[in-house]
Amino acid sequence: MNALPIPMDMLVDMPADRASDATLPILAAGAPAQSIEAYIRFAHTVPMLTETEEHDLAVQLRDTGDRDAAQKLILSHLRFVIKIARSLSGYGLAMADLIQEGNIGLMKAVKRFDPNLGVRLVTFAVHWIKSEMHDFIIKNWRIVKVATTKAQRKLFFNLRSSKTRLGWFSHEEIQEVAHELRVKPEEVLEMEARMNAHDAAFDAPIEEGDDAPHFAPEHTLISQLPEPEAVIEAREEAQRDHQLQAALGKLTPRDSDIIQSRWLREPKATLHDMAAKYQISAERVRQIETQVLKRLRGEMAQYA
Repeated sequence: MNALPIPMDMLVDMPADRASDATLPILAAGAPAQSIEAYIRFAHTVPMLTETEEHDLAVQLRDTGDRDAAQKLILSHLRFVIKIARSLSGYGLAMADLIQEGNIGLMKAVKRFDPNLGVRLVTFAVHWIKSEMHDFIIKNWRIVKVATTKAQRKLFFNLRSSKTRLGWFSHEEIQEVAHELRVKPEEVLEMEARMNAHDAAFDAPIEEGDDAPHFAPEHTLISQLPEPEAVIEAREEAQRDHQLQAALGKLTPRDSDIIQSRWLREPKATLHDMAAKYQISAERVRQIETQVLKRLRGEMAQYA
């Protein structure tokens, strides 16, 4: 029997650091739905091996390291990887990613399979396939890991199937699950809380008109202190105001009043307003204004 060629346009080579003895390309992560469907159709066209064919190929691989034999063993079991991936599709992860991880487990199983065990390869490979998929799910189902210990991993993959209804567990259900899975009731409660929690986007936007509290990490990290630029600007502005007031204090009352009325107060006075107030011409007011501004600039320059 000759193994069918794999459609290379939708597959990529297995990373060297994951399995140096890779004999089979695997489905590219993030592959489009059409490619996944084509891959699944291809996997089901590969003939299944008889027990004798499987044993002979396994012996050939073990004794001679024949890569062609390994490829035939892997190709004939792709449909089992797909079946297991479908059973774990409820975690919201891409089917292509699950299949890819399962294929890695299948390759590892083929490498370690001993034909003298007296079992079929699929029985031996199930552990390796599920192990790779489970590791992938644990690492990617949540940004914040929900299962880190052995007991938590067991709970993670069994808790959903143990639920008899939607909503939180009752006290009786907690005790029943804890007894069935041989864990503490407190661990059941903790894992249920983790699985029912929702990830918050780091920079979740605040919708306009939304008065609800927001717990996105970005919002909790925002300092309530003024920006450094604003602090420096405010400090320099206060210093300039102090210097200006000091310079104005050196003017005569009339000159100070003209400058402040024309430049620093609202509404600003006109030349004619100040001329009428001090019984002088508008031109004289303009001359005083020009002279005083020149003096003020000189005073302020001393502080620069």
